[in-house]
Amino acid sequence: MTTEPFNRRRDDTSNILLLEHVNLQQPDQALATLFYVVGLQGTRDPYLMVGVDNMWVNFGRTQMHLPTSRSGAQLLRGSIGLVAPDLDALEASPGKARAGLAGTRFAFERQADRIDATCPWGNRFRCHAPNAERWGQTQLGIVDVELDVAPGCARAIAAFYGEVLHAPSQLEANAEGLETAAIRVGADQRLRYAETRRDIAPYDGHHVQVYLADFSGPYERLKARRLVSRETDAHEWRFVDIVDLSSGATLCQLEHEVRSLRHPLYGRPLLNRNPAQSNSAYRRGQDGFRGTC
Repeated sequence: MTTEPFNRRRDDTSNILLLEHVNLQQPDQALATLFYVVGLQGTRDPYLMVGVDNMWVNFGRTQMHLPTSRSGAQLLRGSIGLVAPDLDALEASPGKARAGLAGTRFAFERQADRIDATCPWGNRFRCHAPNAERWGQTQLGIVDVELDVAPGCARAIAAFYGEVLHAPSQLEANAEGLETAAIRVGADQRLRYAETRRDIAPYDGHHVQVYLADFSGPYERLKARRLVSRETDAHEWRFVDIVDLSSGATLCQLEHEVRSLRHPLYGRPLLNRNPAQSNSAYRRGQDGFRGTC
């Protein structure tokens, strides 16, 4: 019997099992619908947050949460990586929305290997085709969130996630010749902290939501450092500050909404539409997305 030289480390995952949503406040649901649903081909959640004060938009098993805010839009200091099943179809999708988005910061540009999209308020998305080597079986969903951080922070951020959250990471060289800490989430997602010499805007309260397998261990370690920012309920807590474990200095701020696997929303099936459907070229039985999320 022969033994295959499998790379067993490739199938290791992380204590952070899933990055389920990114939350960005925005001031106008009509503009948000044109960008996230028409432009990015997401699916508005038909069951939860169906009023005019919040909107959840499904991308595979992940979501964008878009609460309405009268104080303006929140801006993520970096970019969000999406996998979309068909970049050609995605490139054509904003056609009917462009007029409604005129005068905003909206942009939709095809690059050699992706589509770069900017929301009406300046949040940036990098949209990629499925790639088994990079994102496993994912054909639709958020695969990474990249945050800008100051030079010299990446290694300490990687150490924070490793020691506090038990999430493995690797350091990568980036386009500025600096380092990026790529924190593993589940099998195929990443939280990425990219060092930059550019000015970084002040943190405005946007957040990401993650599920942990070991829910209590990171909580106790953060509580010992007085870093737990909110005690939500039995299945959720939050923290904001990512710190240097040696000095206690704050390296980056990003609210993490941390949930346990006993949270009622864990594993909730999300509906995703087939954006190729239309009333003029309707195909019976093809309303839903049939790929892998």
